[in-house]
Amino acid sequence: MTWSDFYLLCFIVGFSLSLLSFLGGAAHIHLPARFHLPFPVGHHAGGMVGRGTTHARGGLSWFNTMTIMTFLAWFGGIGYLLSTHSRLVALVALGIAIISGLIAASFVFKFMARIVKVSEAQMLDWDYRIEGTVGTISSPIRQDGTGEMIFEQRGVRKSVGARSEDGKPLPNGTEVAITRYENGIAYVKTWEDFTS
Repeated sequence: MTWSDFYLLCFIVGFSLSLLSFLGGAAHIHLPARFHLPFPVGHHAGGMVGRGTTHARGGLSWFNTMTIMTFLAWFGGIGYLLSTHSRLVALVALGIAIISGLIAASFVFKFMARIVKVSEAQMLDWDYRIEGTVGTISSPIRQDGTGEMIFEQRGVRKSVGARSEDGKPLPNGTEVAITRYENGIAYVKTWEDFTS
């Protein structure tokens, strides 16, 4: 096997797997089960992750499937062009092919890291509890009946079924506070009653 054959093989493997991955994701084309490789990793694991692998901030592995395929395609393509159409020494062509593959893979990794960006803030149960949250009645609550209220939590506007804590009717637009939350229903008091 010559250097040009090796580069061409790397290009074909990298490009064909990248194309197959793109078609599987964009067009939702899946291979039949008998063509899947029997790896112990999950079906759509998204890269080689585990102990000892290098991860960027947010948990995305530097050595994921897409960056490896990009590296192979660019390494093989540039290496093949240099080995067949230039008079460079094999080691210089190999160095240029490796550098070009690493640059292309780093661009793909940076793009993927922006898409898969994970917030570094920890999720705490307390942040998502709605007891004590202030909101507005959006659908009137009749006496001993159920209505709806709107409130904002962590920058997201939400609505929930609501009942008056004391069973009194509450008109649309009344500012209320949630005293308890049971079975998908928020029990509320008017803001004035809640603060007094």
